[in-house]
Amino acid sequence: MIAEIIAAGSEMLTPHRQDTNSLFLTEQLNDLGVEVAFKTIVGDNLTHLTNAARTALARADIIVFSGGLGPTEDDLTREAAAAALGISLRRDPEILAGLYKRFAARQITMPPNNVKQADLLEGAVILANANGSAPGQMLDTVVGKYRKIVILLPGPPRELKPLFQDVVKPLLASILPPRRLARRMLRMALIPESHVDARTSPIYNQYSDVQTTILAGHGEIQLHFTAAKSTLEEAQSRVDEVANRIEAEMEEAIFSSQGESLEEVVLMMMEMRHLTLSVAESCTGGLLAQRLTAIPNSSRAFVGGAVVYTPELKMLFADVPREMIELHGAVSPEVARALAEGIRTRTGASLGISITGLAGPGTAPGKDAERPIGRVYLGLADGRETLIKELNLNGDRDYIRWWASQNALEFLRQTLHQSR
Repeated sequence: MIAEIIAAGSEMLTPHRQDTNSLFLTEQLNDLGVEVAFKTIVGDNLTHLTNAARTALARADIIVFSGGLGPTEDDLTREAAAAALGISLRRDPEILAGLYKRFAARQITMPPNNVKQADLLEGAVILANANGSAPGQMLDTVVGKYRKIVILLPGPPRELKPLFQDVVKPLLASILPPRRLARRMLRMALIPESHVDARTSPIYNQYSDVQTTILAGHGEIQLHFTAAKSTLEEAQSRVDEVANRIEAEMEEAIFSSQGESLEEVVLMMMEMRHLTLSVAESCTGGLLAQRLTAIPNSSRAFVGGAVVYTPELKMLFADVPREMIELHGAVSPEVARALAEGIRTRTGASLGISITGLAGPGTAPGKDAERPIGRVYLGLADGRETLIKELNLNGDRDYIRWWASQNALEFLRQTLHQSR
């Protein structure tokens, strides 16, 4: 079965509010073996909301509305759902009595517009809301020849989440056929998406029961595999089969087969080899160190380093000779080498890695003015040899800095992999 989530509320069509409920609902529905195929955000307009509901009824088995169950004129979810289904609303006396009781307990007179919160879709089941005045409701019906389950939930997350977990989820589990979803993710760095697809599509296209999604961004390719079966074991077996075949095809290009980040993998590889790392960063301004230290227990392998943004700090913290900087420029293979070797020696780490480059905009002083924006040099020293890598990156300042840190991590991972 597939589901569609419809988030009602004009505020979510502005830059100031996001629809976070759909993320929670997707996770919960996936736990039940239900794939969320569509997500729609609709403003507070009866015509638009009704049309969205009709579209959802035509293409999804389960339609979950979030929001629009309040007492005000722009709370229109009940009316839109009824119009799309071609049924009427009925005012439930039990809900209405509960609303009056709720306001009386707070010694407040209930405004007349609150009574609309007692309106139910004809035939719907009440979903008691312990954290708010608007109850949810669920209708298990037939539209045309097809079974449709329509669920209306309040919008505030503090109401929606416990209501779904405690009431809706057990109810759905009791009426839906048993299905379990299994997932697997493979991750690769610094490889074009088209290359990955050309090599892997002949494999994953053989698995019609496994959904494969390729995501690209931030110097990384992710392959996501999803399968739904009657048991978790069967579903997991299918996603593992296709993932394992793709692992064999892509080999060392894959840095993670269980979802770990590149930082996590690099730190695990160093820890397994009893190695430590220090960094000397110029254009990335500590971004590499930040990514590494964001991982819990990174101190087992990462000892620290320095942001050596100016020539003076390159000399002070990594012992780079002034004459080298004046002769070759701060953005040069020679300085990258000296930085990696110097920070390794200063910190006593097994490995030292350096990043020096031009992130732009504007021009650099001295010798560096001859180099283009996006020119970056990486250095990796282990006390026996020092490897240098030149990068020519495109994009704005943030893009160049991120890609420089991503290249540094992958440079380190590949070097560790080859030295096994």
